[in-house]
Amino acid sequence: MTPHDIHALTSLSAVEMRRRIGARQLSPVELLEACIARIEAVNPLVNAVTATCFERAREEARAAEAAVMRGEPLGLLHGLPLGVKDLEETAGLLTTYGSPIHRANVPAEDNVLVARLRAAGAIVAAKTNVPEMGAGANSFNPVWGATGNPFDNRLNAGGSSGGSAAALALDLLPVCTGSDTGGSLRIPAAKCGVVGFRPSPGLVPSSRKPLGWTPLSVVGPMGRTVADACLQLAATAGLSATDPLTYELDPLSFLHPQEVDLGQLRVGFTEDFGACEVDDGIRAVFRDKVAAMKGLFRSCEPLALDLGEVHRCFDVLRAEAFVAGMREAYERDPMSLGPNPRANYEMGAAMRLLDCAWAQAEQTRLLARFQAAFRDVDVILAPTTPVSPFPWTEPHAATINGKAQENYYRWLSLTYVTTLTTHPSLSLPCGTDQAGLPFGLQVVGRFRADRHTLGVAHAMEQAFTHIPALRRPVPDASRLRPAQPALDSIVTAPPIFGGAAGGAGASAV
Repeated sequence: MTPHDIHALTSLSAVEMRRRIGARQLSPVELLEACIARIEAVNPLVNAVTATCFERAREEARAAEAAVMRGEPLGLLHGLPLGVKDLEETAGLLTTYGSPIHRANVPAEDNVLVARLRAAGAIVAAKTNVPEMGAGANSFNPVWGATGNPFDNRLNAGGSSGGSAAALALDLLPVCTGSDTGGSLRIPAAKCGVVGFRPSPGLVPSSRKPLGWTPLSVVGPMGRTVADACLQLAATAGLSATDPLTYELDPLSFLHPQEVDLGQLRVGFTEDFGACEVDDGIRAVFRDKVAAMKGLFRSCEPLALDLGEVHRCFDVLRAEAFVAGMREAYERDPMSLGPNPRANYEMGAAMRLLDCAWAQAEQTRLLARFQAAFRDVDVILAPTTPVSPFPWTEPHAATINGKAQENYYRWLSLTYVTTLTTHPSLSLPCGTDQAGLPFGLQVVGRFRADRHTLGVAHAMEQAFTHIPALRRPVPDASRLRPAQPALDSIVTAPPIFGGAAGGAGASAV
């Protein structure tokens, strides 16, 4: 196939790919080879994909094709190549968490999320890049280097699911996983122009979190469209004893977005949730977006919110989780951890039981206060990120409107605010910002109203296709140019299963 033919195939939605496979109009072998070719051609420019297992994937694609030809029942994701975030354990495939501590870690088993995706017929082809230990929203680590933005690879792709978001945006892979504590699904989706859905805690099992009863950390789907995200969600949702927050449900109820009439929808919007620093340019862009879409809804009114001590609450609960997950590594050698995870651990280690008890109680109060905002609205809209994508060489947004941020994650507050409420939240592509880069619109639904939230986002996505200022932007890989090499500290991970694709991992973008 020519590069044009390859991209014409890999740019199809996951839903359309799966339909064609089931109709015997697309071979899983042909699809995988097209994805591998696309990765080899484009990934060196952005470093979204890290470790690969192409030969094993080829064997599985041949088996998937044979199953189609025999007329066997096919899973929801049958024959679709899959990228797995490098925080999720994959059997026989390097899983580093972006940390030198784990640079040779090859798990013997898939974790629950990956096992469910494979049981649905997905074919693991590669891992996708993350910040070290998932700490931060710039997917840069000392094992694989940095992931560049699909629209300008000198800029960052967000995190911690940055590799997955960039791989989806550039049509390297049709299905990629993500996870979210303070915004790790939504922020990279916003910066790369794709969909990232943070589901309600317990909808999809998160088997690797050390504090099983905390609602902070979830795993969830990403996709180029809301329907693609729903497809992955339907393959992964449901009860698992590995996550005590999960419960009995019908996963197939998420397969198709719920129908929602935007004309009956009562919308509330906020630039900052009454608590977050937001760049003046992003505020102006958000106002313009709201003005362009408000005619779609029954009503669209600004909200005034009082969320109490939301920042301190998140500080304590986040640090508590890092202490639980990293105590052994820290006590063995503090310097084995990078600056971000080490800072979180040390913050938590200095806290008292009084701090933890207060934070748990404040989160409960926050949830109650947040419900007041939904008395007269069905959904809340806000920006997903407070700043436009910045160079990946800058670890985080140190200032917003000239105001210094307290720590490396304070600039993520637009998303961690909704994390603390536990409401379902989605980042929807919504045109571009003042810099011509993707703008993500955060769609926050009612408590546990995941299906309705996805339905709202799907209806908005469909309406946006007819409004140029709101339509999803699509990157042009031909405009990307080799960027500067990574910092000298970046080193190559062991070449397990062929190492990184297209040379990615030897250096950053």
